[in-house]
Amino acid sequence: MGRIPDALPFLRENPIVPVVVIDDAGAAVATAQALVAGGIGCAEVTFRTDAAPEAIAAMAGVEGMTVGAGTVLNRAQAEQAAECGAKFFVSPGWSAGVAEVAAERNIPYLPGVQTATEIMMALEWGATAVKFFPGGEAGGLPMVKALRGPFPHTAFVPSGGVKLANMGEWLADPAIASVSGSWMVGRALIGGGEFEEITRLSREASEKVKEIRR
Repeated sequence: MGRIPDALPFLRENPIVPVVVIDDAGAAVATAQALVAGGIGCAEVTFRTDAAPEAIAAMAGVEGMTVGAGTVLNRAQAEQAAECGAKFFVSPGWSAGVAEVAAERNIPYLPGVQTATEIMMALEWGATAVKFFPGGEAGGLPMVKALRGPFPHTAFVPSGGVKLANMGEWLADPAIASVSGSWMVGRALIGGGEFEEITRLSREASEKVKEIRR
């Protein structure tokens, strides 16, 4: 068994991790540039579409952008994402295969968790942070506070149900390393070429973070 690299340095620099679903890789560069212009320097491109590998490779070349792969379900997807230039992996649940690739290639991995058992599985691999998914439906911040009791040194990244209106509540809690969401870079915005709106929403979110953590 290997050990997953420490994700906390990356998360401290990126309090917002946008979830990006791209149907056309031709929009990848403009999407990344729009996020960067709005003050967001990372993106999780999900493997929900066939365009994901090409989009990751394209976004990896944008200055100021750290791109990772999301919805990584198995070792094969993790290997493909790494070859495309992904700098971090995110899964909706736990995958030993993804963890193996993360350990072998020294790539941070955020496995999805809801329970103490899943957190313990991640900790056995040296995980310092986990994705709490789906954040709202799985009990929200009260559930994170409860889980933080037996796992005081584990950081959480909520995903699912996180938006501008409740982002402050999440980030104000010391257990939360970053938040993950798609409101600033929705699939329809990308598909419609509304990159200025992506920048506006990203800047709005970035300014909110500064207010919370100043």
